[in-house]
Formats: sequence, structure tokens, C-alpha cells
Amino acid sequence: MKVAYITAGAAGMYCGTCIHDNTVATVLKKQGHNVTLIPTYTPTRTDEANVSLNRVFFGGINVYLQQKLSLFRHTPWAVDRLLDSPTLLNGLARLSGSTDARDLGQLTVSMLSAEQGHQKKELAKLVRWLKTDNRPDIVYLTNSMLVGFAREIKNALGVPVVCALQGEDIFLQDLVEPYKNEALTLLAERAADAAGFVAPCRYYARFMADAYLKVPVDKIDVVPLGLNLDGHGASVSKPEPPPFSIGYLARICPEKGLHLLVDAFYALTQELGAENIHLHVAGYLGKKDKPYLEELVNQIQAWGLADSFVHYGEVTRSQKIDFLNRLHVFSVPTVYRESKGLSILEALANGVPVVQPQHGAFPEIIRATGGGILVAPESAEAVATGILALYNDAARRGHLGSTGQSNVHLKFNDAAVAQQLLGVFQKYL
Repeated sequence: MKVAYITAGAAGMYCGTCIHDNTVATVLKKQGHNVTLIPTYTPTRTDEANVSLNRVFFGGINVYLQQKLSLFRHTPWAVDRLLDSPTLLNGLARLSGSTDARDLGQLTVSMLSAEQGHQKKELAKLVRWLKTDNRPDIVYLTNSMLVGFAREIKNALGVPVVCALQGEDIFLQDLVEPYKNEALTLLAERAADAAGFVAPCRYYARFMADAYLKVPVDKIDVVPLGLNLDGHGASVSKPEPPPFSIGYLARICPEKGLHLLVDAFYALTQELGAENIHLHVAGYLGKKDKPYLEELVNQIQAWGLADSFVHYGEVTRSQKIDFLNRLHVFSVPTVYRESKGLSILEALANGVPVVQPQHGAFPEIIRATGGGILVAPESAEAVATGILALYNDAARRGHLGSTGQSNVHLKFNDAAVAQQLLGVFQKYL
């Protein structure tokens, strides 16, 4: 099977979606399938060997300039290629914090308009390359913000186009009017052009079918996230508490709920002593979220807990595995209904039990793995109570960790997940 696997770069940061797409493309290639991982916007960044195409379509600079200035909608394609330099595109990460919500709304509407939008020249480039150079059997778009491509691709190539869902509702909710309503209308209209959709959990399939796509839920297949488990779950002797180490590994931002975990950490130190509880935090920090982290660090210092808090910043794959193997419990208490939860699976893959809010994908992950406990959402007190329960019960902690680890290795490995995705593709062929 020949698959054109179209993904979206994340402007130079380690992105869970980029990592997952790279993992799945890699294992499909190993299984003998002809898969081309095609970046859009910016090059992808992954903590494993990157198998993506050394070319970017819909380069972020061209997309932006074509949106803002009509001149760039008519420039020669050779000129456009100069602006698709990976160095220039990765530099977008430095500008992402200053993007205006109004600009994002206009751009989203234009991208969903596809062949009728300001970036129609970019779509023509992609379609011509797919038709003349790639000639796939199926096209897989890994984000519903790309679903506008489906109509032109289907008409030009005569192949099915399948679209993944990756938590786009969070982005759409933040758009300003009138662009938000226009974008939602276009998304539902363009969803009809896709042969089908893929969601990472049942919750998100039902939610997106009803709230955004306006399609029957049986048009959405559920394929969970998968991990390349090389190095995960190695026989490492975790240090015994004290200190009892709580871990967080995710993008550092309010929506991921780090402030809730910090408040829970403080409550636990008051009950158990600062010398007995440590908080370890890692993850990408964008420009716009630096004040958020600074405020949390200042609060920790004001509490006199600086010696019990460690901030690692962004971590590589090997650093991530080392980080997880220092922990006794893991929590990313998102304030929104998370659709994916890749870092939860990574913690469990290394035998670390998790404490997660009872919403979004987390109940399904806990049911499938048996590796953690669920607590009330948006409550630092509930997170603290959950962590305290595991602090006080080493046997339960060990059971949850080992059960979660074995189930992640069995059910969420990259090969098993790739086979499920392949089954979806075969259905449409």
C-alpha cells in the first residue's frame, strides 16, 4: 500500500502529534508499506530518527504572506521555495507568541476554504506533487484543519482521503468572531469530502462527530496512540522515597493544568514535609507561556520550596526516559478534555502510576491499562488526595505501575497501533 501521510510541523518544538506520526510512519515502512511522511507549515521535530520528507508544503512563511499580502499569492513557485527553508520555518517558533487571534481566525477560514482561499497556490503545488511524483493509493491528513485539502486531492487523484482528529477543538474554541463561526461552518462542510476520520479515543470520536464535524459517529474509526517502546520499561531500580517524586511532562501552559499540580504539591508538603515530597517538571515552554511558569516558580520560592522543585525544560528521548524513571507518580491534570494523553502512556510504559482527571481520554486510558486512578477535574485538592493515596500505599502503587506497564507494552506499542490504522486504510480501498 502506498500512503501519502500529511502531517503538520509544530514550529520547532517537540510535539506529541509529530512524534506519534513519525512513529507510525516508521513502523509502517518497516512492515513493507510505501509511506511518505509529508510535513506542512514547518519541518517536524521528533525525538527519534525523523523519516519525514525533506520538503515542506504550505510553508508557514508563504502561508502567512499569502494571507496578508495579495502580491505573494502570485509569486513564482521558485521564489516560494526560497521561503520554505527549514531554518526560516523553524524560526517561526520565536514569533508564535505574538500571533494575533484575529490573524489566526482569518487564516483558519482561508485554509479551510482551500481552493477558494488565499493559499490556493500552495494547494495546487501539493496536489500536483502528489499526482505526478507520489501517486499514492490513499491520502492521510493528520489534522482536521487540513480537511479542506480533501476535495481537490480526491478530484485530482481519484483516491480516498482519510483525516485524523488531534484535539483541534481547543484551537477552534479560542478563535474570535466572526471567524470562529465561519470556520465551524466550513469545517462541517468540508468534512463531507473526507472518506472517513480517525480519532484517538471513543470520547473524542463522539464529541467531534456531534459538535464540529456533523457526521455520523460511525464515519470515525478509533485508533489509539502508539509508542516506540525501545528503551521504555528497561529494568531500572527506582530510588525509594523519601523524597517521593511527583512528575509532570507536557507543554507548560495553563490548559495542561500545571498550576493545579503545583497547588497539590504545596498541600502535600504541608502535610508530609518539604523534605519528603519533590516535584519534577519537564516540557516545552513557548514564549507566551513564560510569564505563567515564572509566576508558578515565584510562588514555589515564596513557599520556601525551591529545594523541592526541579525544572528540566525540554527533554530529548533519552532524557525523557531517564526523567520518568526517577518518578514515583505522574500527573498532567489538564483543565480541558484532553483527546490524546501521549505522556500518560509514556509514564505507564516505564512503570509509573498516574493520577489524572476524570474527563476526556483519561478514563479510557485508565480502563485499558489499569495503571492509575481518576480524580475530580479542575481540583488541586482532588489531585493531592489521589497522590497521597499512592504515597501511603506502596503495594498499590507498585501494582498500578506494573499493570499499566504491561498493558501499554501489549496494547499501545507502535506495531499494534499501525496495524489498526492500516485496517482503516484497507477499509476505504
